Amino acid sequence: MENNTTSNEFVRGTLKTIVLTLLAEKDRMYGYEITQEVKDRTSGAISLTFGALYPVLHKLEQEGLLITESVEVDGRLRKYYSLTSNGNETARTKTTDLERFIEAVKLLLAPRSLATE
Repeated sequence: MENNTTSNEFVRGTLKTIVLTLLAEKDRMYGYEITQEVKDRTSGAISLTFGALYPVLHKLEQEGLLITESVEVDGRLRKYYSLTSNGNETARTKTTDLERFIEAVKLLLAPRSLATE
């Protein structure tokens, strides 16, 4: 694994939230577009594989959080994903939960001050 790539373990745990957040911002996206957006925003630190992304997209669809629309682009069908109203609400909740978790982890990882000892 490259040093600049975030561990798959962390990505797996946050992938639903990442996808929901991007779709909440962008209205609709297709799979490759999602992978590129993640790569661009993280300067390559997080790289999503289609093998990881598509099962999450299908699960979110089964949970009623997103809908798909197939559109013909250059003679090929492209599947676009967009959030349902429930998906938008879930995106907000999951993003807030993840932000709180990240702050808590930062507190755990911060060196303990000598002043508290």
